Amino acid sequence: MRTQKTFRPVATGIALALALLSGTAAVHAQTRGGTLRAIAQPEPPTLMLGLNQQTPTQYVAGKIYESLLTWTPDLKPMPGLAKSWTVSPDGKLYSFELQTGVKWHDGKPFSSDDVVFSVDKFLREVHPRARVIINQFVESIKAVGPNKVEIRLKEPFAPFLKSFVSDNMPMVPKHLYDGTDYKSNPANQTPVGTGPFKFKEWKKGSYIILSRNPDYWQKGKPYLDEIVFNVIPDAASRAVAFERGDVQVVSANDVDNVDVPRLKKVANTKSTNAGWEMFSKQAYIQMNMRKPPFDNLKVRQAVMEAINRKFVVNNIFFGLGKIATGPVSSTTPFYEPNVPAYTFDLKKARALIKESGVDVSKTPIKILSYPYGATWDRLGEYTRQALEQVGFKVEIESADAGTWSKRVSDFDFDMTFSFTSQYGDPALGVARLYLARNQVKGSAFVNNQGYVNPAMDVAWDKAAAATSVEERQRLYSTIQKTLVEEVANGFLFEMEIPTMYSAKVHNLTQTAIGLNDTFADVYIDK
Repeated sequence: MRTQKTFRPVATGIALALALLSGTAAVHAQTRGGTLRAIAQPEPPTLMLGLNQQTPTQYVAGKIYESLLTWTPDLKPMPGLAKSWTVSPDGKLYSFELQTGVKWHDGKPFSSDDVVFSVDKFLREVHPRARVIINQFVESIKAVGPNKVEIRLKEPFAPFLKSFVSDNMPMVPKHLYDGTDYKSNPANQTPVGTGPFKFKEWKKGSYIILSRNPDYWQKGKPYLDEIVFNVIPDAASRAVAFERGDVQVVSANDVDNVDVPRLKKVANTKSTNAGWEMFSKQAYIQMNMRKPPFDNLKVRQAVMEAINRKFVVNNIFFGLGKIATGPVSSTTPFYEPNVPAYTFDLKKARALIKESGVDVSKTPIKILSYPYGATWDRLGEYTRQALEQVGFKVEIESADAGTWSKRVSDFDFDMTFSFTSQYGDPALGVARLYLARNQVKGSAFVNNQGYVNPAMDVAWDKAAAATSVEERQRLYSTIQKTLVEEVANGFLFEMEIPTMYSAKVHNLTQTAIGLNDTFADVYIDK
């Protein structure tokens, strides 16, 4: 691996990085002040980004917490809390030079000690994705000065830099968390980060308010005075709020997909599909393999044959998606298209159930509803009908975001839905869902379904450590074929999530993490 340095002018993304850091992006039009009104859907269970990574938590808390890097739309690193970095020729030593003059929101200085604590203690223990990477690859991390950190890996790990994104490796304040019970720390209720916006007020069931951080390390930023995230309980009301101008930003996650075409046509509205490049989100069915009937492979394969994924994409999600072929999205490196296919065949589904030897009519199941709006409710209803056609007995259990997260985290479910992010590399966003050792109670985004295949664990580890692109592709292709064959999850579709926003709002989705980024550059025409 060759040595890397910041600001290397070889990619178009670097120009964007320089523009953002220098504040020259569209500087002629930037205005200070104003309140951006958006939607938090569903209401997040917490804003402590190191402990919870559900979509609304990332969206809101991404303005409070920061990581060492952020990413251009073509997945090139750009400065965050680190202003520069180098990688040793052997690919094992990463050195980060931190920004100076950075303060936590309570006024304490941010330093290399916070980075060491965040990575080596906090995230290593509690983060569902980062802990897998840290525990497998990080040999040591040390402060070599107040603004410099060195991380030494046990072996090369090609996508290591990509793990430094705000929701994956947020920096948390050592002075508030070290030596405490992280999950019950009082600071979780009043999050303290280094970002451009500070936590101000949370009225449960109504709104969350973030206020401008006047001491932000990027001088002159942010431009907004406040961001108000409204909690609006039903999708129709959220759509109406955007049409009336009560909120200025809405994404397809916030409203029913059927409303998206109409909202795009609201006067003075812009829309974009940008800002999801790092995530490449994919939706899937989780079946709890720890107990009947989903401990039986033939039953899981029958589920895949019983569900018409084309119907799901076209009629439930109104065309905002593309059928998934396996665990890796087609927009992510190392995607393998040649995997076993499930083609929607009810006759085959019934035959598979017969082969399984399981009388599914005597093993009733419950679908734990996914609390992201009416579209997901309809997916649950459709799935119930589809499974009942081949003999299952199915009930639907309702859940809010907190209940869903706890139930899935405790492995207390039969079947549910989820969507997760790929993070630009299978080693970062996908492996965590299938490694046997990543069945960790307390997190909703690990191997909650209980998939175990020791040979695949070995393949995941080899692929993560391999330095040859060809070798990584070979291993990831084998993994994808096996996981599809074994229905390690019920892969549904790759998600398309447009953002609709007032034409008066600027710079919403400039990076690969889009709406989840800090909004330091967002401004509103007066």
